Amino acid sequence: MKTSAEVVICGAGIGGIATAYFLSVRHGIKDILLVDERAPLSLTSDKSTECYRNWWPGPGDAMVQMMNRGIDLLEELAVESKNLFHLNRRGYLYATTDLNRVTGLEGFAEEASSLGAGEIRCHTPGSSNTYRPAESEGFHNSPGGADLITNKDLIQEHFPYLSPDVAGLLHVRRAGWLSAQQYGIYLLDQARAKGVKFVSDKIVDVVIENGRITGIQFAGGEEIRTSIFVIAAGPLAAQVVEMLGIDIPVFNERHMKAAFNDGQGVIRRDAPLLIYTDEQELDWMEEERAALTEEEDTRWLTETLPSGAHVRPEGGLGAETIILLWDTREEEVEPILPPPIDPMYAEIALRGLIKLIPALAVYLEHLPKPYIDGGYYTKTRENRPLACPLPVDGAYLIGAMSGYGIMASAALGELTAAHITHETLPDYAPAFDLSRYRDPRYLAMLDSWGDSWQL
Repeated sequence: MKTSAEVVICGAGIGGIATAYFLSVRHGIKDILLVDERAPLSLTSDKSTECYRNWWPGPGDAMVQMMNRGIDLLEELAVESKNLFHLNRRGYLYATTDLNRVTGLEGFAEEASSLGAGEIRCHTPGSSNTYRPAESEGFHNSPGGADLITNKDLIQEHFPYLSPDVAGLLHVRRAGWLSAQQYGIYLLDQARAKGVKFVSDKIVDVVIENGRITGIQFAGGEEIRTSIFVIAAGPLAAQVVEMLGIDIPVFNERHMKAAFNDGQGVIRRDAPLLIYTDEQELDWMEEERAALTEEEDTRWLTETLPSGAHVRPEGGLGAETIILLWDTREEEVEPILPPPIDPMYAEIALRGLIKLIPALAVYLEHLPKPYIDGGYYTKTRENRPLACPLPVDGAYLIGAMSGYGIMASAALGELTAAHITHETLPDYAPAFDLSRYRDPRYLAMLDSWGDSWQL
């Protein structure tokens, strides 16, 4: 074990790895220890939907600009690696079956577009067909911006597997997905080639002298002298920050995803990420509803459930796997590792998608054996991340990346590295600084902050 390092990073998830990459590869800092008691990318990063988008709400344009920068970097890394991590730009397809909610889609589109996410192309009944389908692979030849589609003939032509009741679609185009594991390992390999060392251990204390970081203590008793300590501990970030005597305003929500083989080919293999934006009550048989209502733990399944059920194909064009996600209960929880798994999750997510994709009902009687795993969304109150110095000299934080850690990791890793190396910061940097909570105007604004279609 070394006795000193220029930088110690706590956490080898995508946030820690991205920071190590930018410090080593882009800034030339070679003496970096990346520390985690688990294997790299195994706590939360491998539980990701693996998607990305630049379509974000305000207030302000910070999220859009940060994500635009992050996608620029993802595309740059994809070109550099010969697209080792299979970046595509199939898009996000937001769908509603409620004619009254089309106005909401329009408002979401206009807001994000005004903040720099790209132009909106409207495809209304009777309009000429200028809609361009997404390429199934790659990202070079797809348009940006978004397509707002209310022409039902056009919807059925390009998305025949969707319900004929769909009243409107918003196809966000600078969006898609990638292999998060291959992306993370690529960054880690590049960082290791520049001298970054991975240490499998647990940090149990931080040494602070005269108000600044001077060392890190490991569970085995060893101490590493360092003047720069980066906390990238995902759902455990608040616990690590407490070692500095600092409380950060973050909390955790449990997040799960399910995958199974779509042997019936319900979801086309070239489909985008499909998102049902309507709240709904699930359709249960009378006896099922009665049984669910009797138990306090399951009664909520008979009530109105939130929007956001989503599904996408996983794997190449010849694969059969689909991934389903639906966060139905946004509850603040303490992280338990590994997180508890709800055995009903796959069925619930499936039921949440049937009104959007009716043919999925074929799996209700004989659900293929699903694979279910889970992690945590670590969030701030307003669901914006933290990538900034902490109030102890030499301490930095990258975290609270909620459900967008993979897509934001490059931009936020770059930003954290810029703080550490005292480089010029981007205009959006203050929006992701802990100091924002010391601004009374910001705190007052939070009281009226809405979700604004933020998935």
